[in-house]
Amino acid sequence: MINNTIKEIADNFTQEISRVKSGQELEQLRINFLGKKSAINSLYSDLKKVSIEEKKDLGAKINNLRSDITQKINDLKSDLEIFEINQKLEGEKLDLTEPARSEFKGILHPLTKVKEEVENILSDLGFDFADGPEVEDDFHNFSALNIPKDHPARQMQDTFYLKNSELLLRTHTSNTQIRKMLSSKPPMQIASLGRVFRCDSDKTHTPMFHQVEGFAVGEDVTMGNLKWVLENFLQRFFENKNIELRFRPSFFPFTEPSAEVDINYGIDNQNRVVIGKGDKFMEILGCGMIHPNVLSSCEIDAKKYQGFAFGIGIERLAMLKYGINDLRMFFDNDARFLHHYGF
Repeated sequence: MINNTIKEIADNFTQEISRVKSGQELEQLRINFLGKKSAINSLYSDLKKVSIEEKKDLGAKINNLRSDITQKINDLKSDLEIFEINQKLEGEKLDLTEPARSEFKGILHPLTKVKEEVENILSDLGFDFADGPEVEDDFHNFSALNIPKDHPARQMQDTFYLKNSELLLRTHTSNTQIRKMLSSKPPMQIASLGRVFRCDSDKTHTPMFHQVEGFAVGEDVTMGNLKWVLENFLQRFFENKNIELRFRPSFFPFTEPSAEVDINYGIDNQNRVVIGKGDKFMEILGCGMIHPNVLSSCEIDAKKYQGFAFGIGIERLAMLKYGINDLRMFFDNDARFLHHYGF
């Protein structure tokens, strides 16, 4: 009876071990055939029922079966470990003949680059920088700049007003000029760079854009000083000493006299605008001498002091320098645009 059981266990083990494919399955097989509740352990209990002569022979057969099963399990365990290691290495192997994958490094947005250039140039020209709030009141954004409530110039700037409030989103960085002149005494030479907001949206206008404004106030500030600053600023920004400027009379309520400044350009063989080359001119910025009413609104003696001011869009500078023809591209978050124009 025990002999038959030994043979059945051996045959059953041979079948079961042939199906094992993993270390987990092998461990379960070991528990089934060698564990405390296994059939082999039951055979040792059955030896109590046979004679002494049979016990010696059957005990040896049971021990041999146990040793044989243990050995086969250990051998298969080693084979499975080697197989699993090889599989892992196969998945982790590197082909050293393949080219290295290029890494994309962070780059500066064109607007960020232009703002840094503008700040560096104006700093070299002696300007200090000041900031003003983007949410402003009517006085600092309009009235102090010689734009009363019924002035037609307000129609030139479609303004975002805050609901149920007298506050608005600033339409220019000139609010910083007003705040600085109210809190400081001449002489001063200040630049302000930041976001401004107007109700516009097309290829050349967006509801939010960036503007830089520079102004100087002193006893002997003239249009000649303004012209010198603008010439040096634009020549350095466009990296071209041959840039020509043309000042045309214009009207701004906060400057008198006022001027619009044109810059010379040409068209290259690829139909791109090239600043500083050619005999054509395009408008690039507005400027003028600060209106005496603006100085008086800021409690500055307009009979003793005078000053100049100019303003220009950062996006416009970037478009002209890098040949970008659609203002909206700056705000589309298109990675292709950043890769092409980024730095």
